[in-house]
Amino acid sequence: MNTSVTSSILRALPAEHGERLMRSAREVSFPVGTRLFEEGRRADRFWIVRTGSVALDMRVPGRRAAVIETVGHNELVGWSWLFGPHTWHLGAEATSPVRAYEFDAEVVRAMCGADPALGMAVSQWVGDTVARRLRSARTRLLDMYAPYGSGSLR
Repeated sequence: MNTSVTSSILRALPAEHGERLMRSAREVSFPVGTRLFEEGRRADRFWIVRTGSVALDMRVPGRRAAVIETVGHNELVGWSWLFGPHTWHLGAEATSPVRAYEFDAEVVRAMCGADPALGMAVSQWVGDTVARRLRSARTRLLDMYAPYGSGSLR
């Protein structure tokens, strides 16, 4: 396994949980333009990007999908697999050649169910990722629509 990805997971999770999670990973690659998942479809896996970048997008009726965020090296792609009803809230597309670790969501959820400490650690890791992305989206929206950008409030 790539030690930089493994070490990033080990920093986010207690060592034994990160190592256990990585044992369930498989290496995959995607060429540019590959759709990893579509909004509204079943969320049955997730990825940690080793190299390349993935655009997270949202359908806009009558228009092309709007890119919400682009994620890359050592970042988590997909969190909808953890929370019911396990359907994707966004879509995702490789914007460059991508190499990643792929995880089967059902396997990871079963591991988390069997080991509450692992479940808590994974939930915290995914929750932190979601919270960081929501803060980032909020800042982008303020920059786009607020009269004074995302600066301090008066």
